[in-house]
Amino acid sequence: MEGKAQRLHKDSAPGQMSRMERDLSTSPHNTRTQMNGAISSMIRQISPKGRIPHVCIVGAGVSGLQCAAVLVERGMKVTILEARDRVHQSNHLGPLVDLGPNWIHGSGNNPILDLAHETKTIAFAPEQEGTSVFDELGHLLTEAKGKEISRLVWGIIDDAFKHSNEDSASIPPDRSLMDFFQTRVKEKNLDESTSKLVFQMAHVWGDYVGEPVETQSLKYMWLEECIDDENLFVANTYRAILARIARAALAKAELRLSTKATSFHSSQFQSQNPHVTITATSPTTEVTETFDEVIVTAPLGWLKRNLTAFHPPLPPRLTTAIANTSYGRLEKVYLSFPTAFWLSPSGPFSFFSQFLAPAYSPLRNPQRWTLEPISLASLPASAAHPTLLFYLNGPCSAHITSLVSTFALGSPEYHSALSTFFHPYYSLLPNYNPTSPSCQPIKILGTDWQHDEFAGWGSYTNFQVSAARKCSHGDIKREMNGNAELAHQEENGKLENHEGNEEGEIHLDRDIETLRQGCPERRIWLAGEHTAPFVALGTVTGAYWSGEAVGRRVLAAYGIGDEDVKGWGPEGERCAEERRNGMR
Repeated sequence: MEGKAQRLHKDSAPGQMSRMERDLSTSPHNTRTQMNGAISSMIRQISPKGRIPHVCIVGAGVSGLQCAAVLVERGMKVTILEARDRVHQSNHLGPLVDLGPNWIHGSGNNPILDLAHETKTIAFAPEQEGTSVFDELGHLLTEAKGKEISRLVWGIIDDAFKHSNEDSASIPPDRSLMDFFQTRVKEKNLDESTSKLVFQMAHVWGDYVGEPVETQSLKYMWLEECIDDENLFVANTYRAILARIARAALAKAELRLSTKATSFHSSQFQSQNPHVTITATSPTTEVTETFDEVIVTAPLGWLKRNLTAFHPPLPPRLTTAIANTSYGRLEKVYLSFPTAFWLSPSGPFSFFSQFLAPAYSPLRNPQRWTLEPISLASLPASAAHPTLLFYLNGPCSAHITSLVSTFALGSPEYHSALSTFFHPYYSLLPNYNPTSPSCQPIKILGTDWQHDEFAGWGSYTNFQVSAARKCSHGDIKREMNGNAELAHQEENGKLENHEGNEEGEIHLDRDIETLRQGCPERRIWLAGEHTAPFVALGTVTGAYWSGEAVGRRVLAAYGIGDEDVKGWGPEGERCAEERRNGMR
């Protein structure tokens, strides 16, 4: 379901802060957090005097736009390079739908929910326990049985969160969430039929993190927790929210669309005029330009494949963190119908459905991937439309994207391939009639992020078993992707083990902290959901906070903190005047 799952219970004792809460409270996006004085002072001493610093932000996603807003509000000169020809990833299926995120993860103190309220965006809280569950033979479970299995599954997931939070240090790095399910189900002495259903429903976890439950690291599952309170579906798309986030950047920064950054050359730190030179390509030209600071908000998957774009190579601590951190493969497919035939006048249809390990589609789904669509016809009336949204993860999503890889989007072949795959599932919904045109999809739209360079060939950060095991030099070599300088460091024994650990054991939480830190000594900063506070990794909120955090850190590097009312130039003076008058 993208992003992060909501826990049933939290573990911190009254008056005590959990690891997540401590991490969030010290994040630089938080205005109460003091900046790192040593780094700030070091950079400020070599900053150019008498002119406005020029900052380049690579990527016009949520993190880049929010970072730009923070900087331009203080009068900095900002240029945004965006490889795509647009900012918002939405498309018309008839109704407008989001190709990117659909959810606001956690409603407690969440700035994205505040923006939803401001923009009159409908944030819908679906009923979690009303899921329609179909067993492996395509039979609809009774409501009572469906609720029983769902409560068992989410109870075990909640136990796994607690175990990971409390005992992470002692959990073997190769132990997965499915391993935990097997232990817990055995302890509960469930009957064979119930046990099977629990294991099958456990696979819906993949739709939260983008990879199968068998690959979810139990050791680092605590990093998958999200903000308190309920998760909300953005019913009428993220468009208004993103427009609000982009407002300041579009008004005051220079935005260059269809412009792809291809290389980053940092001057030596000791030079009199430290800077970063970027080479970027557009459809008509290649340009080289110098900036005082560069903030790279490109996805983690892009960083993994583009280490050679940085000159000199990024420090080993950073390249190792990039290599260690996993990246998921969540995709989605929208199927729009003439009418929502599955709705009944006698009562509402559940928002969620689950088709558990289907054995009735052996030719199209021989692996028996569990599928979980949601009914967009069950949204509030003003946003509802007759569409089913299927979430897909890992090998299943790879298979679906391969089915249509040679077909043009929207072509008859594209439509037929996807309709044929999903037919065994939507045909099980109430009121389906194979001869009725109302029961045949009229438009189908799917994502293909894992073949999209600018999405980083995937979806967002997750924490997999393969990443949590001990790191070998061979593992790091495979992440080098032809970076000759890094390979040379490795061959000569100069490539550091992570965090100085002689055994090379990976600590994924420290890797995230390393990604957040970036490389400010070379004037290269990182932002994006992969650099967010732990509680918001993989979410829009995390991307927003990360952009805000880096913006504040860059300002601090030039001696400008939240207590300062003055920025640079006329814009800084105007913003200062507005702050003095209470307008901001």
